Amino acid sequence: MSEHVFPAPDHDHDRCTADALAHAETLCAARAQRLTPIRRQVLAALLESHKPLGAYEIIDRAAASGSRPAPITIYRALDFLRENGLVHRIESRNAFIACVNNHATGDLVVFLICERCGEVGEAASAAVAEQLKSAAGAAGFTPKAPVIEIGGVCAHCRQAQP
Repeated sequence: MSEHVFPAPDHDHDRCTADALAHAETLCAARAQRLTPIRRQVLAALLESHKPLGAYEIIDRAAASGSRPAPITIYRALDFLRENGLVHRIESRNAFIACVNNHATGDLVVFLICERCGEVGEAASAAVAEQLKSAAGAAGFTPKAPVIEIGGVCAHCRQAQP
């Protein structure tokens, strides 16, 4: 796994967000799909930090810049974004996070969730993915969207400890 799954506290977050939105636009255009204003707004809300947000937190953020969208509108946008690999659901938090990695839909996703700062790192491990794929195959099981969530403390928080 890469040691840089958590962005540095002083990283260029505006660049990070701009790159992710540009990637979303390119991906949608290549698939002849529309990144509608509400879909873009939901993705932008999730890109504001590297912390997962619940649907109602997304609604609150969207309402800050205009009218308050209906929950079904947000959930539909989230469904679209998830189907296109732009957003992941963090099951243990009942929340969503923007995907800032470029991986195929259906790839194993490993979330490292910091229990201090709340940030989520998305790591990749080909070895773990192969072992899980092999174990699932041996059981005659085909995983739909393999996800592993691991709670702990990120390096930034460990280094900040006195």
